[in-house]
Amino acid sequence: MSRLVCRINPVMATQLARIAADKLMKHGARRAPASSTICHPCRLRARPLHTSASRRTPPNTTSRSAPQTPTSSTAITARVAPIGWLVGGGLVASLLAFSQTHDTDNPPEASVSPSADDRDPSIPRFRLSDVRKHDANSPEPWVTFEDKVYNITDWVEAHPGGDVILRAAGWSIEPYWNIFSIHKAPHIREILEQYMIGFIDAADLGPDGRPAAESIEDPFVDDPVRDPRLITHTVKPRNAEPPNEELDRTFYTPNELFYIRHHMWVPVVEEAKADEFALTVELPDGEAKRYTIGELRSKFPTHKVTAALQCSGNRRNDMTRHAGKTNGLQWGVGAISNAEWEGVRLSDVLADAGLDTTPAQPEANSLHAQFTGAEAYSASVPLPKVLSPTGDVLLAFNMNGEPLPRDHGFPLRAVVPGNVAARSVKWLNKIVISDEEATSQWQRRDYKSFGPNEGPNPDWDKAPSIQEMPITSAITGVWVGDCVRKVPWMGGGNGVKSGGSKRTIDIAATPQKVGFTPKPETAAPCPETTPDNEPIVLQGYAYSGGGRKITRVDVSLDGGATWDQAELVDDCSNPATPCYGNKSWGWTRWRYNGTLPVLSLPTSTTTTTSSPTPQIPTAIQKVGQDCEDGFGQSVGGLMGQLPKKQCTTLIVKATDESYNTQPESHKGIYNVRGNLATAWHRVRICPECNKGKGGGLVWNTGETYGCGFRKEAEEVREGMRAASASSGSGK
Repeated sequence: MSRLVCRINPVMATQLARIAADKLMKHGARRAPASSTICHPCRLRARPLHTSASRRTPPNTTSRSAPQTPTSSTAITARVAPIGWLVGGGLVASLLAFSQTHDTDNPPEASVSPSADDRDPSIPRFRLSDVRKHDANSPEPWVTFEDKVYNITDWVEAHPGGDVILRAAGWSIEPYWNIFSIHKAPHIREILEQYMIGFIDAADLGPDGRPAAESIEDPFVDDPVRDPRLITHTVKPRNAEPPNEELDRTFYTPNELFYIRHHMWVPVVEEAKADEFALTVELPDGEAKRYTIGELRSKFPTHKVTAALQCSGNRRNDMTRHAGKTNGLQWGVGAISNAEWEGVRLSDVLADAGLDTTPAQPEANSLHAQFTGAEAYSASVPLPKVLSPTGDVLLAFNMNGEPLPRDHGFPLRAVVPGNVAARSVKWLNKIVISDEEATSQWQRRDYKSFGPNEGPNPDWDKAPSIQEMPITSAITGVWVGDCVRKVPWMGGGNGVKSGGSKRTIDIAATPQKVGFTPKPETAAPCPETTPDNEPIVLQGYAYSGGGRKITRVDVSLDGGATWDQAELVDDCSNPATPCYGNKSWGWTRWRYNGTLPVLSLPTSTTTTTSSPTPQIPTAIQKVGQDCEDGFGQSVGGLMGQLPKKQCTTLIVKATDESYNTQPESHKGIYNVRGNLATAWHRVRICPECNKGKGGGLVWNTGETYGCGFRKEAEEVREGMRAASASSGSGK
């Protein structure tokens, strides 16, 4: 924790101490307990307060109206910002997650402000020339925002990413906010106000009450070019997922379509010098050893592991739509991808560095492997995971048979199969074996989950950091009616098991555009119901953490009233996609072919009745009630009321070899961070009468892709972008 210590003359000491205390209390500060340094709001390990002998005295850099005599000081400790609200944008998140304020025996004094300055006169003023002196080379770096000054000294020392923050030291953070625009939010401003140490002097302000605008070099200027097919949630830093039609088209996700999750910009490492890139390994006794990638390649045997990486926020948009508002990037079902990784085992490297890697060693259970990347991201995993003979933790330099792409960690990354992808740190340059987990906000405050009742300010220390991922599954493609002819994986007459039998579908090419039911050549009247044998084909993926194998995928076409089993694709038996590793670390693709229930198709959207409609069987009405909101809620609220639409909800849920299965509802696992959104995946599909030329029947959905739907991939992208914008930023 930091302190604001004011040395003043004896006459003014009491009065100014009271004013300062009142002001800081007004902005959310609290008086420092005499014998405590616990940072309650952030619940991270607090650093001891500086003793008088250890305090650093910065250069006398600011203007003073008169010399002052040091006297006894009054210490006031400000509240630390809840870092969990701030992380996720890298630099700007770091710029805000700092502790307030100035700690010195010789603080700068306020300059005399012009009479036109109507800001609070009890708060100090600082000239910009003095702020400039508190740059990255100063023992006390400062930043400004609008007309205020902030001290970031203790944050830089206490948190990873400090070197990144120093880019803004001595200057304004506003140009960085213009780049990390996702952080321009009211709650961020409220937090920032807690850490002000003074105003910019009025002499340095323009007519608009702000200093002259500054410009900075865009730190993202050297980021790689991305595939345009990716659905982008944020541009700077880039966070993007593949569209459903590309997500699980193949067992191994192509490198250019592998989902992207960044907190900052992509570090630049010259390809020609990749083998010189160094990794430092530090043991608990402080001994450290350095390895270049060239040495890793030549000194240790290489291994391959097939593993899916999944963000803890995958399917967060489902939780938002079905349970409540969540803070974070509104991922669809695509924050997961599968790849073949190649590198050296971390356990081999640790043994070479001098660590006792015997799995049975008692000390291992209390140790952690902390990973730090070149862009300052930091996370950790328990050491037993690393030392397990079947853990398959790699220091990887290849991905799908090629050098790691820059977006995915070039030239070196950790791959921790079965665990949340947040632990597979990219651009890896340091590993520390420690008796505690990583102290970064990404470990201690971000990637955790809480009970539905705990609200936006949970006790972060109460919940363990997410490591092994729970089971999940998703529908990624749906084809209805004649469009089953377009199912890409049904070539060669291969059917898909459905209800214990096989159906072979003629997949001869048809001229219609994927995304639309073919229109008849002549106008046809709208039918009263959908056909009683309307074929439907689904595809998707299932995954369980910890290396647990998927053993069953259940599919429902009527909102959960009845169930059937999908066929699991045995990709590992395909010579073109062999699986590597000691456990089932990869995802499992599944396929399903069935027949839709009969649905009514009212020609009028205003028809209602107070009693059951005779021509529509009760079972069909039940299907309609399950579908309007896609979450099992009654349409119109009454069994006898004919809804404007009669839809059905497709559902998928998976089971692994330990008989773990997915929860039915997101409401039961809701948390404001939107982590681990693993409830049954639901996709609503609705038949409608085609009112355009040709008439007939059309289907629509906004949640997946395939043939037979009015909405195509671009419309899905737009919907996801809108949901992301309305829900705010985050992880």
